[in-house]
Amino acid sequence: MTDFTTDAPMTRGRSAPPKREYYAYFTLIFLATLPLCTLTWVLATARQFELPEKGPLAKAWTQARIITPQIFNA
Repeated sequence: MTDFTTDAPMTRGRSAPPKREYYAYFTLIFLATLPLCTLTWVLATARQFELPEKGPLAKAWTQARIITPQIFNA
């Protein structure tokens, strides 16, 4: 008897999220995190008297890239 379970291709049950919905959530999260990232950037700049490595747009973009996939994986 042959065992076909070891050579069977791995299939995933999940499909990729719809792109329009993903980008809509990404945009909303980006716009929501932008004011807070700007505020923390200004406070860090005032406290340390030097510009942080990442600007407020880069921080908000990073936060949106982290949060959006978590919504779709939940």
